[in-house]
Amino acid sequence: MDVPIWLTNSRTRKKELFEPIDPDNVRIYVCGPTVYDRAHLGNARPAIVFDVLFRLMRQVYGPEHVTYVRNFTDVDDKINARAQASGRSIGEITAETTQWYLDDMATVGVMEPTHMPRATEFIDQMIAMIADLIEKGHAYEAEGHVLFAVESYKAYGGLSGRSVDDMIAGARVEVAPYKRNPMDFVLWKPSEPELPGWESPWGRGRPGWHIECSAMSYELLGESFDIHGGGNDLMFPHHENEIAQSCCAHPEGGFAKVWLHNEMLQVEGKKMSKSLGNFFTVHDLLEGRDGQAGVPGEVIRFVMLSTHYRKPMDWTAEKASQAEATLKKWYAQITEALDNEVPYVGVVNALADDLNTAKAIAEMHQLSLAGDTPSLRASLKLLGFLDHGIPDWARGPDFDLSELADKLAAVRGAAMESKDFSEVDRMKAALLEAGVEVRMSKAGVELLPGAGFDAAKLEGL
Repeated sequence: MDVPIWLTNSRTRKKELFEPIDPDNVRIYVCGPTVYDRAHLGNARPAIVFDVLFRLMRQVYGPEHVTYVRNFTDVDDKINARAQASGRSIGEITAETTQWYLDDMATVGVMEPTHMPRATEFIDQMIAMIADLIEKGHAYEAEGHVLFAVESYKAYGGLSGRSVDDMIAGARVEVAPYKRNPMDFVLWKPSEPELPGWESPWGRGRPGWHIECSAMSYELLGESFDIHGGGNDLMFPHHENEIAQSCCAHPEGGFAKVWLHNEMLQVEGKKMSKSLGNFFTVHDLLEGRDGQAGVPGEVIRFVMLSTHYRKPMDWTAEKASQAEATLKKWYAQITEALDNEVPYVGVVNALADDLNTAKAIAEMHQLSLAGDTPSLRASLKLLGFLDHGIPDWARGPDFDLSELADKLAAVRGAAMESKDFSEVDRMKAALLEAGVEVRMSKAGVELLPGAGFDAAKLEGL
């Protein structure tokens, strides 16, 4: 599919025409979760955003020509702390929480990437990369730790656009006597006997966080690949450090050609926080809590995609309600639609314009109004809403509205003769109040159960 794709590169701060290094193997890496607990609502945003990117690239270049890697961090101090507090093993916790993440993301329509490496599977590769950095003069050993020497990489700060002095002033850096420079970051650290550890040239220990992604992306995608993504909270220090250690370890490559960062999420206009009572895990929303009904995964996805990925997204109950009503309407429209394998060009072009999902949804509203159900169906499929067909929650109750449709048709026919449409308006208003979608055309009258359908309100009609 010959469609030019434009993406806003965080590194250059410009919207650029995407030109893959190898069109036969478009390569994408996205930082995944640290698996110590349920994924919160904010964790779902990058998963959904980069899932849409994955789908777009597959549409344009072909499914067999796109490689998407999203990692799991399964060695981390938060995991260790949870294991110690619960008395459960680290392996049991990471296996459980990894599956929780996969289940929740599948429910919001996220496809599994091509590769989902776990950090603990690549310890040997991390040790080899760290040893290479020491040999090249970019890292040093001190008191059982190995640290990256930031001053050895002159381009440090190029992604975030800040000088080292500014970063020191604005960051909470660990003050340690073994550091040569306050900005130097840990590649390897010693492990106590009760903590996970691996034998290395520097003693028994475990890797620092930043080296994980550099080692895994190199092993799975090579020294140069097309796109690196993640939330903008990772730009500094995580992504900045990835660039430094990767470019120093493999100067023959360019690491990531394009950097994409999604903005953060709020809830009802406020930063999500447990202290404010507006902190939700994806599972909380799906299953419902505090007496509230669960929110379907497709609705969560629709709300997320209604805001451009580079803008802050505000999750509200009103948006969820509107999204549910829209999806029910669209699903009802496409029930009998032919399966069109080619999505509507306006939707594809919107996604190709820096993943403008909000514009794509606006285009789909127009398809709905025009009754172009084959294009609407194909566009829903491209955006990840039909991987498993039309969901049961969207099918509406099994209620026969044919008698009311015949009655409204008769009332409408009489009104056409008398020119008095007051009874038509009254009946139509009552149907809409009961959550019935009313479609009137020259061919006749069609009634469909819609969002908020309440059969009890139809009594007397």
